[in-house]
Amino acid sequence: MQPWALVSPASRGIGLEFARRLLLTTKVPVVATARTDLDQTRERVLEGLKDVKEERLNVLKVDFLDEDSIAEAKRKVSELFPPKEHYLHLGLCIPGILFPEKSPDQINHDNALLSFRVNTIGPMLLTKHFWSFLPRKGSGNNEQPSGLPASAIWANMSARVGSISDNNAQGGWFSYRSSKAAVTQLSKSFDNYLRLTMKDNAMCVAMHPGTVKTGLSEGFWETTAEGKLFSPEYSVEKLMEMLNSRTMEHRGKCWDYKGDEVPP
Repeated sequence: MQPWALVSPASRGIGLEFARRLLLTTKVPVVATARTDLDQTRERVLEGLKDVKEERLNVLKVDFLDEDSIAEAKRKVSELFPPKEHYLHLGLCIPGILFPEKSPDQINHDNALLSFRVNTIGPMLLTKHFWSFLPRKGSGNNEQPSGLPASAIWANMSARVGSISDNNAQGGWFSYRSSKAAVTQLSKSFDNYLRLTMKDNAMCVAMHPGTVKTGLSEGFWETTAEGKLFSPEYSVEKLMEMLNSRTMEHRGKCWDYKGDEVPP
C-alpha cells in the first residue's frame, strides 16, 4: 500500500506552506486543493522547489461551499490513487474564515452562517467524502513514510479561541469561536468513529497554529504581542513537528503548534 497526503485548501497561507513542506520533506505524492485558479495554485506551491518532481503534486478543485465539488474531487482521487493500492496517510483539512464581532450587535446572520459553512460544515463534508481513503484495519502492513506521523492522521484546523474552558476574558468573535469549537467536537467524534472502524491504523486530531501572518489575521497584526505573530513557514514547521510526534494517546484532542493540548 502506497501513502499519499491531502492539503485542503492549499491556495495560500498555511495550506500553501503545508503543501510545499510536504513536497520538500517527504517522498509521498500530495493532493492540494483550491476553489479557483488551479494552475496558479500549482505554480505557487512549486515555486522554487527545483529538486521536487512536479508529478508528485496534483491540484484539484474543492469549494467548501459546494459538496458536488468535494464529491468530484473524491472521484478523481480514486482514479489517481486506487484504494486497493494506496491510502491516505495525512489529511489536512484547514479552511477558515473570520468575522471578528466585538459585541452581539455586530453579529450578522449571513456572515455567521458563512462562518459555519466554511469553518465547520466544510470540514464535515470533506470528512464525509474522504475518510474512507484512510487505512482500514486489516488493510495490510503500511510502513511509516519518512517525514510523516507513525500512524495515519486526519487533522482539522481548529483554534485556541474555540476552547470553551479557555474563554475567560475577552469573549467576542461569536461566530468564529463557536464554529471552531464545533470543529474540535467534530474531530473528537470522528476520532471515536475511527477507533471503531480502523483501530490504531488512523486517528483524528484538531490543531491550533498560533496567530499566523495571513489574510485571515491581517486586522490584528499590529495588536499581536511581540514574538507571537508567526510566518506561515514557521507555523507549519511547528505543526508538522507536533503531528509527527503524535501517538495514539494523543488522538481525539486539540493540540497547538508547541505540542500543548488546547482544552475543549
